[in-house]
Amino acid sequence: MEDATRSSSVGEVARHRPRVVVIYHFYPHYRRPIVEALSQSTVADFTFVGDDHEYLHSIAAATLSKSVRFHLAPTHHLFGPFMWQWGAVRWSVRREFDTVIMHSVPHWPCTWIGALLARLLGKRVIFWGHGYLYEPRGVKGIVRRLFHALPHAHLFYGARSKEIAVRHGWSAKDLFVVSNSLDTSEQRRLRATITENECRELRQSLFGDSATPVAICTTRLIALRRIDLLVEAVGELRRHGHRVNLVLLGDGPERERLHQLAKHLEVPVHFEGETYNETRIAQLVSASTVTVAPGKVGLTAMHSMAYGVPVISHGDADDQMPEWEAIRPGLTGDHFERGNMKSLSECIQRWTTESFPSAAVRAACIAEIEARWTPERQRSVIEMCVSGVV
Repeated sequence: MEDATRSSSVGEVARHRPRVVVIYHFYPHYRRPIVEALSQSTVADFTFVGDDHEYLHSIAAATLSKSVRFHLAPTHHLFGPFMWQWGAVRWSVRREFDTVIMHSVPHWPCTWIGALLARLLGKRVIFWGHGYLYEPRGVKGIVRRLFHALPHAHLFYGARSKEIAVRHGWSAKDLFVVSNSLDTSEQRRLRATITENECRELRQSLFGDSATPVAICTTRLIALRRIDLLVEAVGELRRHGHRVNLVLLGDGPERERLHQLAKHLEVPVHFEGETYNETRIAQLVSASTVTVAPGKVGLTAMHSMAYGVPVISHGDADDQMPEWEAIRPGLTGDHFERGNMKSLSECIQRWTTESFPSAAVRAACIAEIEARWTPERQRSVIEMCVSGVV
């Protein structure tokens, strides 16, 4: 009944067809499905503005179809976290748009300028981003609160950001939890094609052993991700007779150090390297027993659960990403004490008593993704937001 009421409300406001410009520094490859979905919206007209390549050699940029109304706005790195994008200002004040959605990063001066000018011109301004990952404190907290006060509404990745914003005076009706997503349509297709026999064969080819549980970590190999903690935890388990093999999917400056650490601790590790090939990612994740993110967990959680594989990450909410909310301890994964190798090893042991996740765990992981973390749901939330539907 509630969904029907919302659909009706969106339909009523949709007659006005909000004209929306979405301004990003660039659109990462995982944003392509939601951008394509919004471009087909019957509720609002969406135009997208951003650079056409990745920013500062970060994650690969999306290749958008010709049906997407996309306009180039080059980005320029100033220093540290600061970036200049004059197009963000120019497009935020154009007359043909009544609504402006901006990627909310307080280190970007053009976002401040564009949001303020758009408001002065009577446009509706919406910020799309992390919002509050933790309680604002000190001088930085003051700056963040000022920045997050600029728009009329927020599209937050996580529910925790909304809770913090409400505690600091925001009305819940102006805060929308949009979550995050990958290409779930492609993931559904791949998930249906991968068999348990193929998973066993892949384990055999990687480790010469198809029966031992596999822990996988899909991230850039940098010190911040604390992958050394994962290698040490697996080494600890193996010393006590609990065998676990390890797959590291990603590349980075820590690779050689991790290789030497694994060799010293006699931990069997397959270094896959960096890949954006979703078929290969699907095969490696599906052949794993559990995904482990020793540092912060982001879209790694979405990637893993989409293939029915649970996720372990630390339980310090103030040092996590919004996607962490998808981990429901005992159901879709677990938490360990941040930075504690013993706690992590105990957690991995609990989730690797069998070679494969149980049918119940797989179902719970997939259900979590389908309920909250899909482009379809994102589009629905964004359409409600731009239409002024609570």
